[in-house]
Amino acid sequence: MGAIETRRQIVEAADRLFYEHGFEATSFADIAAEVKLSRGNFYYHFRTKDEILSAVIALRLANTQAMLDAWEDETDTVAERIRRFIYILIVNRAKIMAHGCPVGTLSNELAKLDHVAKDDAVKLFDLFRHWLARQFRALGREADADALALHIVARSQGVATLAAALRDEGFIRREVAEMAAWLEAQHEGEAARARAVSR
Repeated sequence: MGAIETRRQIVEAADRLFYEHGFEATSFADIAAEVKLSRGNFYYHFRTKDEILSAVIALRLANTQAMLDAWEDETDTVAERIRRFIYILIVNRAKIMAHGCPVGTLSNELAKLDHVAKDDAVKLFDLFRHWLARQFRALGREADADALALHIVARSQGVATLAAALRDEGFIRREVAEMAAWLEAQHEGEAARARAVSR
């Protein structure tokens, strides 16, 4: 196995372990055992856990951007793109009920630790926020696009937090249905305003 592939496996294993067990609780030994590397070989690729954390955040940013780009390519309407964000709670419900939201849990843990990478982890939220704001602007909600984006990110985080605590799939589905109805109301409200202006 080449160095690039080994590094990729280390980062992917660390990503999963940080999500399932937390950054602080995951040791070098845990990650090395996951990819079946000796400590010496492991240190060839990463000297500190903070280096691995930076690589994990970079991986999550790249994967998130790729997902958002795919939503843009695969959907015909702006509302459908926003619905993709809402329905990610259902798509990932098993993981969310087991471990919470990967973005929220990492950001919260690093903030509590006052870790130097805490601002880098928040960039994951920023990706969603700015992407959603752009969708709401395209929906005609220029004035309040950022507020709407923050609202839907905050609500999805609340749902993920409670889903991890309650382990209740029905709760997730009810909340997602309500968020979808809220989105439809935003869309219908803007369409009605546009019709009124055009008269």
